[in-house]
Amino acid sequence: MARRFGPAAFVRSRAMIHVRIPDMSTKTASPHILALPGNEPLTHALAELLGAETVELEHRRFPDGESYVRLHGDPGNRSVIVVAALDRPDEKIPPLLFAADALRDLGASRIGLVSPYLPYMRQDQRFNPGEALTSRTFARWLSDHFDWLVTVDPHLHRYASLDEIYTLKSTVVQAAPALAGWIAREIENPVLIGPDAESEQWVSAVAEHQNLPWRVLTKKRHGDRDVTMELPDMAGLEDHHPVLLDDILSSGATVAEAARHLTRAGFARPTVVVVHGLFGDRARELLRHAGVSRVVCTNSVTAPESDIGLSTLLAPAIKALVSP
Repeated sequence: MARRFGPAAFVRSRAMIHVRIPDMSTKTASPHILALPGNEPLTHALAELLGAETVELEHRRFPDGESYVRLHGDPGNRSVIVVAALDRPDEKIPPLLFAADALRDLGASRIGLVSPYLPYMRQDQRFNPGEALTSRTFARWLSDHFDWLVTVDPHLHRYASLDEIYTLKSTVVQAAPALAGWIAREIENPVLIGPDAESEQWVSAVAEHQNLPWRVLTKKRHGDRDVTMELPDMAGLEDHHPVLLDDILSSGATVAEAARHLTRAGFARPTVVVVHGLFGDRARELLRHAGVSRVVCTNSVTAPESDIGLSTLLAPAIKALVSP
C-alpha cells in the first residue's frame, strides 16, 4: 500500500532537508606562470594573454657547477605553467626537473610545461648497435614531472604523434599561420621553397594559409655538412622572391646549399624563414657566404633572428589544458 503523507508529515520531512548554497564569492585562483631563465619575454606575453600571475624562478650554479633552484612565490593549490624553450637542452634539463619537483613538493595542483622547441626527437631508432633511444628516455622524464605539455611543430619523423612516447597530455601548436602572416607582410611576390622532401609538409601548410606558390628541392645527404640538390621546375616563377622554408635550422648546411642553387639559377638572394632557429657553430657565417639575404625564425628559441611571435597561437592551447 502506498504511504500517504499528510501536511504535518510533509512539514517534518521538509525540515530534514538541508540545502547547501555554494559561496559564489569564491573564485578559482589564477594560475602561476614562471620562466626558466632566458624565457622571460615569452612568459610575460603569455601571462598577459592568460591572465596568469607571474612568479620568479631563481636559478644559479654553485661553485662546483651544481644547480640552485628557488621559487619566489607560493604555488599551493595552484595550477602552474612553466615556460622553457629547450634548445641546448643538456644545460637546462636539471634545473627544469628540479623546478618541477619543487613545485610539486610545495603543493602545486597541476604543472604544465610550455616548451616551444622540444628537443631529443631525432634519435627515434637505433641506427647503430648500442645507441641510446634518447627520444623515449627524454619523454619519460617530462611525463614523470609534468601533467601536460604544449609545444610547437616537434620534429616528428618516425613517430606519428607525441602520444607514442609521451604519457602526459600534449598539444602541438602549428606555427604555419604565424610564418604565413610574416611572409605576406614582409616579402613582395614570394615563392616558398622547401630544401628537401622532409620540408614539404611545412612548406605546403604555410603556402595554403596565403595561397602562395611553392616548390621543393630534391636532396641527397652524404654527411652532416655534405649534401647535393636539384632544383624543381621553376618555370613562370623567375620574377618571384624565393623564401627558403624549414622547421629547424641547425648546421645550416641544407639551407645554404639550397640558397646556392637558387642564386646560380638566377633567382634573387633568398630569405630564409624557419620555425626553430638553433644556429649551430658557424651556421650564420655559412648562410651569409651562401648568398642568403636574411634569416628569420619564430621565438620558439631566443635568437637575434626571432622576429615571429608565437604567444597568440600558444595561449589558447595552454588555456585549454590549464582549465580542462
